[in-house]
Amino acid sequence: MSPDDYRRAAGYRRSSAAPASPPARGNAVPVMAYNTYDLNDPALLDFMRDGRIGVVGEAANERMALRNSTFFRAMSLICGSMGMLPVHLMRRKANGETEKARDHPLFNVLHRKANSYQTASQFKAYMQFCALADGNAYALKVKSRGAVRELIPLPRRCVKPCLSDTFKLTFEYQPKIGAKRTLSQDEVFHFRSPLSLDGLRGVGLIDVCADTLGLAMKAQQAAGRLLTKGSMARGALETKEVLGDETIERLKQSLRDNYAGVEAEDDWMVLEEGLTAKLFASNARDSQLKELMQHEAEEVSRFTGAPRPLLMFDETSWGSGIEQLGLFFVTYCLMAWFVIWEEAIWMCLLTEEEQNTMYAKYNEQALLRGSLKDQADFFAKALGNNSAWLSPNEVREAFDRNPRPDGQDLPRPGTTAAQVAEEDEPEPGTPPARRKKETA
Repeated sequence: MSPDDYRRAAGYRRSSAAPASPPARGNAVPVMAYNTYDLNDPALLDFMRDGRIGVVGEAANERMALRNSTFFRAMSLICGSMGMLPVHLMRRKANGETEKARDHPLFNVLHRKANSYQTASQFKAYMQFCALADGNAYALKVKSRGAVRELIPLPRRCVKPCLSDTFKLTFEYQPKIGAKRTLSQDEVFHFRSPLSLDGLRGVGLIDVCADTLGLAMKAQQAAGRLLTKGSMARGALETKEVLGDETIERLKQSLRDNYAGVEAEDDWMVLEEGLTAKLFASNARDSQLKELMQHEAEEVSRFTGAPRPLLMFDETSWGSGIEQLGLFFVTYCLMAWFVIWEEAIWMCLLTEEEQNTMYAKYNEQALLRGSLKDQADFFAKALGNNSAWLSPNEVREAFDRNPRPDGQDLPRPGTTAAQVAEEDEPEPGTPPARRKKETA
């Protein structure tokens, strides 16, 4: 039956449904926007793996990000430096002096062994990577007799900080096996990146670098296609005539002899046999692929804050400015993380009573040491005769050398070592008891 016959048999009636009544104002249907993926789309797998889709359609995650040489170098540089540098738990005594709190259980956790399977440097490097990549780093505190004995890193993206209406901070932890748990603030060691949108969770580099990393990967893929399937030729010669093998070989030799090399740039060719020149639409030089890849590497370096020479950009000469580069790296890249770590240790790992006299201190001097000549000049001035402010034993400690019995005191102003020895030598005929009393 044709459509016209069907309408004629139905008496040309129209079947229409009753208009749907608008939803009540109290039960308004929310409007949602979403993206759809085909089941065979690779982007779906990346999205399920916590990928961030950038402007070029590439999902940015840690596996893809670490394939970028600039991003990998910056992350390994920052994480390696934070893990290498020692963290000491310090105690401020009643007389104003400070000392290392070696007798406190937390000292070994921060300086030697964080848990049963990680050293302190491994723990700090991993936690730093979590804070950089995800914006947050979480560790479970294992306590005994009121003191922290171990710090166990919690799996990434499995912890969510929550602030109640009464401003009580808790953490929702979803383990890989089992039900969700709520951890109190006293059970979790947490620090985040300097930037935050809500004051609780930090902003991760992979989130903000998604577009730059995706574009850098597209440039890498374009370079790979160019090297495997592309052409480096700038154009072709066309003719309607049929050329023999001898003519083609003579033409190739003429191009090599007369139009090859730097001297032939911008020259005009004289063509025969009805030949016409046709330029290709694009090649590696016209598309500026190298410049694009270099630009994306610089964009990644801006996100991380690491200096360009330390990221192995060869166009920058190191020269005699290597010390200034180290100072720049510590001051403008690592110093903020030093403060974040020190404050988090003070706030999360010490009791209220201990917070009055104890604190954590990062020792960044390992990255700021100059050459042996510069150190010799520095310590010579520190041990100066007229304005000494370091004792010989303090200088020896800086070089991991044992102290000397006569190296505790500051050098006397206006004296030399020979004069000091002569002044300390007792006069002949002085009784031993008197010598001992005068020495005391």
